[in-house]
Amino acid sequence: MKCVLVATEGAEVLFYWTDEEFEESLRLKFGQPENEEEELPALEDRLSTLLAPVIISSMTMLEKLSDAYTCFSTENGNYLYVLHLFGECLFIAINGDHTESEGDLRRKLYVLKYLVEVHFGLVTVDGQLIRKELRPPDLERRSQVWEHFQSLLSTYSRLREQEQCFAVEAVERLIHPRLCELCIEALERHVIQAVNSSPERAGEEALHAFLLVHSKLLALYSSHSASSLRPADLLALILLVQDLYPSESTVEADDAQPSPQRPWSSQNIPVQQPWGPGSVRQARRSSTETETDSFCFPEEYFTPAPSPSEQSSGSIVWLDEGTPPTDTYQIQVAEDTLQMLVPHSPTASSPRRIFLDASIKESYCPLVPHTFYCLPLWPGINMVLLTKSPSAPLALVLYQLLDGFSLLEKKLKEGQEAGGTLRSHPLVADLRQRMDKFVKNRGGQEIQSTWLELKTKAFSRSEPGQSWELLQACGKVKQQLCAIYRLSLLSTAPSRGGPHLPQHLQDQAQKLMQEKLADWKDFLLVKSRRNITMVSYLEDFPGLVHFIYVDRTTGQMVAPSLSIHDKTTSELGKGPLAAFVKTKVWSLIRLARRYLQKGYTTLLFREGDFYCSYFLWFENEMGYKLQIIEVPVLSDDSVPIGMLGGDYYRKLLRYYNKSHPAEAVKCYELLALHLSVIPTDVVVQQAGELARRLWEASRIPLL
Repeated sequence: MKCVLVATEGAEVLFYWTDEEFEESLRLKFGQPENEEEELPALEDRLSTLLAPVIISSMTMLEKLSDAYTCFSTENGNYLYVLHLFGECLFIAINGDHTESEGDLRRKLYVLKYLVEVHFGLVTVDGQLIRKELRPPDLERRSQVWEHFQSLLSTYSRLREQEQCFAVEAVERLIHPRLCELCIEALERHVIQAVNSSPERAGEEALHAFLLVHSKLLALYSSHSASSLRPADLLALILLVQDLYPSESTVEADDAQPSPQRPWSSQNIPVQQPWGPGSVRQARRSSTETETDSFCFPEEYFTPAPSPSEQSSGSIVWLDEGTPPTDTYQIQVAEDTLQMLVPHSPTASSPRRIFLDASIKESYCPLVPHTFYCLPLWPGINMVLLTKSPSAPLALVLYQLLDGFSLLEKKLKEGQEAGGTLRSHPLVADLRQRMDKFVKNRGGQEIQSTWLELKTKAFSRSEPGQSWELLQACGKVKQQLCAIYRLSLLSTAPSRGGPHLPQHLQDQAQKLMQEKLADWKDFLLVKSRRNITMVSYLEDFPGLVHFIYVDRTTGQMVAPSLSIHDKTTSELGKGPLAAFVKTKVWSLIRLARRYLQKGYTTLLFREGDFYCSYFLWFENEMGYKLQIIEVPVLSDDSVPIGMLGGDYYRKLLRYYNKSHPAEAVKCYELLALHLSVIPTDVVVQQAGELARRLWEASRIPLL
């Protein structure tokens, strides 16, 4: 019983997503028409009619009181509503089956807003233009846009409940140093260099290429001229790939498993004093080395023999020069996982225009246009290529101008600048110079007249404009800049006939990577389901059931595999025990976020037969634990904690750096589940030792 809606202040539907239960409830609510020949109104019209009072009252409160409600529940608590205004668009999330909390619904809205930005870039700055993109006049085009975002929301909801990396919002690496090194070399030579050296690349420059096995990152290579790929953007790209080529196992698990109930209240939970495991270290490396870095755990690996025959593709070779494993349970795990393979490879999808943060000419620029190519190698194994178009420098110029006019608008609204004061402000002088240069180079009668109107009102010595006049003229200039952005960067997307790499270059890169990984594909599919096993930790950490370790500086995580679907057997089996532990872990993740939002960095409590613990701590570049600080306490309607909704941890690191300006600060998290027979002091001790062990393993470089 779920619904997500994006609407204008006049209750015009810009986008909606509903599940079957909510759609059925709408049908029952509106009933059958008296005349059997009449049809029910379209679903979007029914939603508009149902939610118009909510939308109009919310917008009226904003207009009259400069405030509005952000969350409410209906009578008897049957439905929970969460609302948030982004720009001129009101986002609404509804839940009627008690499977999502207020935080879950707010997170969903922020993720949807982020996905809209990834697809439309800075066009989202202007309310009129984003309406045209989300609700195109052409019905066929509108249906395509809505179906795409509806599919993305469904995929995100599924991955958030099934994959640990999406539950904690961090990238999970597939841990195999030897294979990672092989793949990075292949991506550099046969993908990035091959594309950039081709005279037929249509002006596109290959920046990043990476390999995914299901939702786990196997290898990533970035060209020397590329800026680093932000972890939040990388996680969003993984979401796009999973939407295009969903992993069969997670789809089946989502169908088979009921949604968890809304998390129980966190009141009266005993909270320990802040604590952080000591001396966890992540050596700082260059961007290229970072991509080749991987955790090397004392785990035994197996891999298919070189060039196996079709009949023996499942054979294994013991890498530690010992004897092959004879444990029938481990062999059964491999056979169960390999049942997911199908004999043919999926077809490649069409290239897409997406917008990601990057650095251009050593200047930071959000939402730079890239072209996204997803090239499937085999079911469950995909290669992604990101290219930059020649129009990328224009994105930097437009962003700097839009940012400047936004700051000017802010000062005008605060009443700080008007008339002569405005002329003398250094920000305005620089903005005027850059805008004059842009208008001269770009031309265009409309932008010239709009800019001339603002200059006349802002810099006239005889008749300086009033603040409200300047605000109005400033808004017109921003709208014109967004229109140029849309015309130059969005309308030239590959899906709209814009330039992109020729098909034979894509096929060549796809074929070469298939040849390189042909002997590894079966192993990779098994490895992705049993990436890290708890067996390696049970001897040194008795009573430890599960853990998730996250490096928030790099946005990467490591955790033992936790699979509960029928086709893959985990160490916990397929029955209710695995599902029970998974529910405990997901509940701990949600509760840890709620307490971090309230300012707690340490959480330790007992629930039934388990001790649940959460730790967040900071270190300097040398690996020494830094003194814990009081992290900011956030309101209930603040930006959700995570990467996709607003990159909370990047802001937290920036906040901590204020008290340590002379050194680089790193942030880590550890969530752990222990049996309750273990004393609490041992739980805390094990957490510190576990963090140190993971640090020691991560120090081994690949290249």
